[in-house]
Order: sequence, then structure tokens, then C-alpha cells
Amino acid sequence: MTKTSAQRLPPAATPTPEELALAQLIVTALNLDVVAAEIDPNAPLYREGLGLDSIDILEVALVISKSYGVKIRSDDENNLKIFSSLRSLSHHLQQNRTQ
Repeated sequence: MTKTSAQRLPPAATPTPEELALAQLIVTALNLDVVAAEIDPNAPLYREGLGLDSIDILEVALVISKSYGVKIRSDDENNLKIFSSLRSLSHHLQQNRTQ
């Protein structure tokens, strides 16, 4: 699945090293047509912003589980908050990381 370059947004905030690594993981896992460093860490991941859909989010949850040892269940009531932005997702991973 390839996202179009029209969905690129200029960075409004500087990502932390952890956010940049997570952004690169997402870009690679989903084969996105965007440079990881150009992802605004505060922009939404789902629909607007990065433009991910529900299948993309499931794929991201799977790669996160493999890479970070953090399981994000599809029925977790906090998923909207967790996946609200790269920064929010990174924060969740740093708090729950086992690897």
C-alpha cells in the first residue's frame, strides 16, 4: 500500500529520536511514500494527517508488538488516544516497552 505524496505535511514540531525511529518503522512497515523525518509528531495518524486507515493501524500494532514487545489490543478503549498521533503512540510505547 502506497500513500501519495500529496498527503505529506511539513513538520510543525521536531520529532524526538524515539519518535523518528517509530516513524521510520511505520513508513517501512506500510511502504509509505513519505520521509519519516517529515512526519509531524503531533499530526493525526488516522485518516487526516498521515492518512492511515484501520487496516494500516492493525499492521502498525502488529509491527509494534514485534519490535517493541508492546501488545495493543483491538478492543483497548484507549486506542483512539494511543493512535491519535506519532507523539502519543511513542509515549505509550515508552511507558509500556518490554524490549
